[in-house]
Amino acid sequence: MEITRIFDLLENAYAEFPDKEDALACKVDGNWVKYSVKEYYNFVEKLSYGLYALGLRKGDRIATVSNNRPEWNFLDIAMNQAGIIQVPIYPTLSESDYEYILQHCEPSLIVVSDKNLLQKVKPAAGTVKSVKDIYTFNHIEGSRNWKEILELGEKNAGKYRAELQTVKKEIKPDDLATIIYTSGTTGNPKGVMLSHRNIISNLEGIMQVFHFGLGDKALSFLPISHIFERTINYYFQRVGVSIYYAESLGTISENLKEVKPTIFIAVPRVLEMIYDKIIGVGKDLKGLKKQIFFWAVNLGLRFEFNGKNGWFYHQKLKLADKLIFSKWRLAVGNNCQLAVAGGAALQPRLMRIFNAAGIPLVEGYGMTETSPVIAVNYMEPGCVMVGTVGPVLPGVTVKIDDDGEILAKGDCVMLGYYKEPGLTEEVIDKDGWMHTGDVGSLVDQKFLKITDRKKEMFKLSSGKYIAPQVIENIFKESFFIEQVMVVGENEKFASALISPNFQFLHNWCSLHEVKYRDNMELIEDQRVISRYQKEVNEMNKKLGQTEQIKRFRLVHEAWTTDGGELSPTLKLRRRFVTDKYQDILKQIYSVQKA
Repeated sequence: MEITRIFDLLENAYAEFPDKEDALACKVDGNWVKYSVKEYYNFVEKLSYGLYALGLRKGDRIATVSNNRPEWNFLDIAMNQAGIIQVPIYPTLSESDYEYILQHCEPSLIVVSDKNLLQKVKPAAGTVKSVKDIYTFNHIEGSRNWKEILELGEKNAGKYRAELQTVKKEIKPDDLATIIYTSGTTGNPKGVMLSHRNIISNLEGIMQVFHFGLGDKALSFLPISHIFERTINYYFQRVGVSIYYAESLGTISENLKEVKPTIFIAVPRVLEMIYDKIIGVGKDLKGLKKQIFFWAVNLGLRFEFNGKNGWFYHQKLKLADKLIFSKWRLAVGNNCQLAVAGGAALQPRLMRIFNAAGIPLVEGYGMTETSPVIAVNYMEPGCVMVGTVGPVLPGVTVKIDDDGEILAKGDCVMLGYYKEPGLTEEVIDKDGWMHTGDVGSLVDQKFLKITDRKKEMFKLSSGKYIAPQVIENIFKESFFIEQVMVVGENEKFASALISPNFQFLHNWCSLHEVKYRDNMELIEDQRVISRYQKEVNEMNKKLGQTEQIKRFRLVHEAWTTDGGELSPTLKLRRRFVTDKYQDILKQIYSVQKA
């Protein structure tokens, strides 16, 4: 059947894979619970009728704040085919962000997953007149549950069946399907309006470069409220891949081993954590075993695609695989055919080492406003290059503007920002080009390379431009550094705030008999500062004179989404970090000026 609207995906699955028993799966009380295509379809129909029975109609909005779970999919498609707009909101936002988004999008209902989120969202919801009720996925005493909508739909199926069919026929590909609020690194979130055509066109491009299907499994752990995970989730449903939802970010390692997925999507930070965990095991080895482990790692870090390393290298790689890398594959389920990284810049060393270890890892690039994929590496000859985000996705056109900004065009480009026509005109020009705000180039006229965020680049007082993300990625290669933010706009030199890898640092302190009461005292210890200075000096060797970090300060907190330093997709929120540490930043440069 022709698929032009998102809800057509379920109709298609019902026609093509009617006997599929694990369309969606999640863990409940320690056991994997699977939902068949037929169960999925029946839940969706009943929920659509239930929403109509509650008085919602085409064009109304429902906000969802939830972890990844099958119920999210049921509600998503039920709303979609009823013409009701879903507004998915990250579960990790602040109360003020919830209040802003809810007041801006004016939903009729809110659906949350658990008690903690209910407590976070309820005060913000109380300020929004349009909100009629809040429902929950988990059973919570005294709260409305999503199954009430299901039961209401079952009772009213006969009453609303004809109306639903009429509405489904009336929904056009260019109709609004969802509003996704981008967390951003500065300012208030913006509501990105995406149509059915936007998302389906991107899905069709993905189908031309990735080739999975029935029998394949995906482990889903990035927030499904994020457009990257959501569009890929639709791709899985389109081709018949079974979707298993991880319990949490903390259980990814365990879930990978249980599910044995053929594909999973990740942000670089998650891959860094997997890599650091594996390297940590190697550091605990002794003698010859430790030497062999790091011989294999160093070999893997020199990996090139398309056999460029030569015959002798690959003979050594076979030995490294037998001794070391075969065990790495067990850590991700021993069945991975592809891992895709997006959402932030991937360190080239990770792409090299994972591929050397027989875990195919590629990097892609996109943005919420382009539904989202603009370019992606993929495992076909001549279609992958380390240090780039790959060839432009079929159906998308890219050009580099005079100032180096990447412009994108195609059916995937958003309808605009909700209630913000002025902001829309700032990013989509009269010829339909989306101005991404990213700076890059086309390598060999084929591979897109991102160098930095246009808005995040800054000038030193000498007039030299600094691209902070490039420098930060180099510094995060250090085991001592968890997060780093490069600063120095209008100053003589670049400096950095460093959030240490405290687990690694604590182990180092034990080995070197460094005593401390807490992390605040630890980062003031001169031995620790000297060790970080040594690390900074080493990393500076990889940078040009202007880019080198001349001063740094350690902070005593780990940077997290809960703390506000990282966005829900684990990107640095630069304005927040700058405001939080403004006294330290002033101190860095006042020392120089004194």
